[in-house]
Amino acid sequence: MNSAEPLSLQQKGFLYRRAWILAAITVFYNVIEGLVSVLFGLEDKTLSLFGFGLDSFVEVISGAGVWHMTKRFGRNNDADPDTFEQLALRITGIAFYMLAFGLIITSVLHFYLRHKPDTTFWGIVVAGVSILSMWLLMHSKIRVGKQLKSQAILADAVCTKTCIYLSVVLLAASMIYEFTGFGGVDSIGTIVIAILSFKEGREAFQKAKGIMCSCKK
Repeated sequence: MNSAEPLSLQQKGFLYRRAWILAAITVFYNVIEGLVSVLFGLEDKTLSLFGFGLDSFVEVISGAGVWHMTKRFGRNNDADPDTFEQLALRITGIAFYMLAFGLIITSVLHFYLRHKPDTTFWGIVVAGVSILSMWLLMHSKIRVGKQLKSQAILADAVCTKTCIYLSVVLLAASMIYEFTGFGGVDSIGTIVIAILSFKEGREAFQKAKGIMCSCKK
């Protein structure tokens, strides 16, 4: 599909349906990932995995915003997509802020309680599956977002990228703990991810206002 040529209504409809499917997959996956992570986090007394699960539930908000936008536009081709995109971008921005807040709280608790988990094996498993799944979803969203020139879908792809960063932190922390027994190793990395999440949330709100930001398109 040549991005230089205007898209027909049929092409737009096809791409919005694809975006809808990707958003639905994101919501479904994050719900399952959140449940698994929270349950194993509680069972193994792993704060990082438990916090990761809560973050997965927050990510559902962003996916649901884009899912709602694409579903409504798919039903009404005469609707103004800008209105839907602004709403989805604001929801994405709020989700990023909530994500940053949750990460900071998790890292502070980790330091304060000086807690050591029983095992971080499931953290390694969950993080590995998440990295692969989110990487595939992110690139699929980027392709669709660029073809539709949709800032909301591209912002959702950035949200998915943040999930990959968080998964890498969880994977590294879980593996280091398994080999060294050093608790709290993921706290510094978690704070860095929280800062990035706050930055992406701010840029999502800027996009909703029509302000250009430094995100790569």
